Amino acid sequence: MSTATEIQQPAAEIGGGRRNRPYLHQVDLFRIITFCCVIMVHTISSVNDAGSVAANAALALLHFTRYAFFALTGFVLIYQFGQESLRARSFWPRRFALVGIPYVLWSVLYWAYSIHLGQLHGSVNWLLSRLGLDLLFGTAYYHLYFLLVTMQVYLLFPLLPKLLRRTEGRHRWLLAASAVLHVLVLWTLAYPPFDGGLPAQIWMHVYATVLPYQFFTLLGALAAWHIDAVHAFLREHTRLIVAAVLVIAVAAEGEYQFAVHDGQVAWVASDVFLPERTLWFIAITVGLYLLGTRWADRRQQHDRLAKVVRYGADRSFGVFLVHPFMLELLTPVLLPLAPSIGRFWLTIVLYLGVVACSLAGTAVLRRSPVSRWLTGRPMLRTDPAALVPPRFRVHSDA
Repeated sequence: MSTATEIQQPAAEIGGGRRNRPYLHQVDLFRIITFCCVIMVHTISSVNDAGSVAANAALALLHFTRYAFFALTGFVLIYQFGQESLRARSFWPRRFALVGIPYVLWSVLYWAYSIHLGQLHGSVNWLLSRLGLDLLFGTAYYHLYFLLVTMQVYLLFPLLPKLLRRTEGRHRWLLAASAVLHVLVLWTLAYPPFDGGLPAQIWMHVYATVLPYQFFTLLGALAAWHIDAVHAFLREHTRLIVAAVLVIAVAAEGEYQFAVHDGQVAWVASDVFLPERTLWFIAITVGLYLLGTRWADRRQQHDRLAKVVRYGADRSFGVFLVHPFMLELLTPVLLPLAPSIGRFWLTIVLYLGVVACSLAGTAVLRRSPVSRWLTGRPMLRTDPAALVPPRFRVHSDA
């Protein structure tokens, strides 16, 4: 028997539009692994020099996270609502509240924290105008653009089921056209067409729009639209897919090493917007969903792991929002260990510390009245009676 009874909803609640559809437990595992990789990316970047060849070799493969998340977003939304008619007026309020309110509040918190650290300074009017620009462009802190783009996906989503219905039977061509646009956009982000001026300033913020992520959002949406065929393909070709993921990973890493050997700066060679890395991003996204699917088929045999996955997925959004703050707190404390234990082990120690502190911080927020505003999830309520040891409990005769 647990020591406390928590009132909570499923982490990756697949419902709202089609509540009779099965719960997809693989979504939970997919979400956890991807968020863990996000924290690793930021930890590596905090500990190592920007020009580190070894650090950027890891980042070259880990930069898939943003694309995988938007593939997951498209997948979950279509799985929820499928081919049903979707009224924007009923869809938008709930979705924007769950993401928009945390976006605004965390933007203000990180803006204030940057002022406290001395990273921002100026007159009150300048600081307030900077906050307004941060809210507009998702720049209050380096991870908040993700919420801004997510809201753009929500804004456009009511059009997506209509598009998929009207292009039924031609989805492969739709995806191909989206892929071409994706490569073109990434090419201009990796190799900007503007040298300076207002066009360059505007283009600098394209990463915080839906444009670089529309292909993966559509990829996830189409996977959910054809979910039975996708699951059948994954189960029938598991070994082939695993082999393909490994081969593409080696090729992507080899391409990075070749670029560095050819004289390219390491952080440029591992740029998240390199169009030639797209095949790897697709492969790892498919591979992670395959892993989650195979695990979901056997999750009843691993009850404890299933509980850990459910717990982690439920808190993953809160961990994502709070982890940069924990990283800022722990990095100055642990960085002096670098000469004695080396950058590799420092990265591991810092990573584990950030994950643990972020989970603890999220646990506190989830039990506060502002949980929905700061974590996008309802407040967890603990039954005080369940905290009392059984032998001290007062039992009713009724």
